[in-house]
Amino acid sequence: MEIISQYIYVQSIAKATMDELKEFIKEGISEREIVIKAEGILRDKGINIFWYHGIGAFVHVGIRTTISESGKSYKPSDKLVGKNDIVTIDLSPELNTYWGDYARTYVVIDGNVVEEDVLLNSKTEFDMEFLNGIKTEKKLHTQFKHNIKPDMTFEEVYLYMNEVIQQYEYINLDFAGNLGHTIEFNKDSRRYFESENKTKLSEVSLFTFEPHIKHRNGEYGFKREDIYYFRNGELFVL
Repeated sequence: MEIISQYIYVQSIAKATMDELKEFIKEGISEREIVIKAEGILRDKGINIFWYHGIGAFVHVGIRTTISESGKSYKPSDKLVGKNDIVTIDLSPELNTYWGDYARTYVVIDGNVVEEDVLLNSKTEFDMEFLNGIKTEKKLHTQFKHNIKPDMTFEEVYLYMNEVIQQYEYINLDFAGNLGHTIEFNKDSRRYFESENKTKLSEVSLFTFEPHIKHRNGEYGFKREDIYYFRNGELFVL
C-alpha cells in the first residue's frame, strides 16, 4: 500500500491540475496556451518531470480531438477554443519515479467549460454529440470496472472493450488500436491492451484504461483515462 500511496499522490496532483484548467479554458484560448498553463500548474505543484516524451499535457481542441498521435511527434497548435467547442487533455506527471496518468474531455458552451448537468438541458445537435460522447466514455469505464477480472489477459480485455465500443456505435481512434497500458518506471516497458498480449492483469500492478473514441457519424473525439489496480480481486480506481 505504501507504493500505491505514492501513485495516489501523483495522480491527485494531476486531478487538481485538471480542476484548475477547467477555470482557465475559455473561448479564444489556444491549444498551445492550455499546454503551457497545464505544465506551469504541474510545476507549481512540484512536478518537474513529464514521463510521456517530456510532454506534461497532451491537448487537442475542436476537430483536432480526433487526432491520435505519438508524443514523439506531438506539437500543440494555435487552434483556438471556439464559443461552443470541445477540448481533450491528457496529463503525464512524474514524481520520484512514480507516474500519474489522467485524461478528461471538457465541453465549452457559450465560451466556458460546462458541467454535464448543463449539457443535459441543451437541445442543439452539436451539444448532444458532446453530451453523448462524455456519457459513452463514462459507460465504457463502468463496463470496464464491472467486467474486467484479474485472470483476464490484456488481449481479452482489448477484444471485449473494443466490442463494447462498437456496440455503442463508436470507433476506437487510437493510432495503435490499444486502450491503455501498464504503469511502469520506464515508458518503453509499457504493455498494452492490444491483440496478442497474453499477459494477465494479475501479473501487473497498475494499468490505465483510456479509450479514445468518436461516434461513427460524429466530428469530435473523446478521452477519459484513469489508473486502475486490483486489491483482493476487486478493481479500484487510483
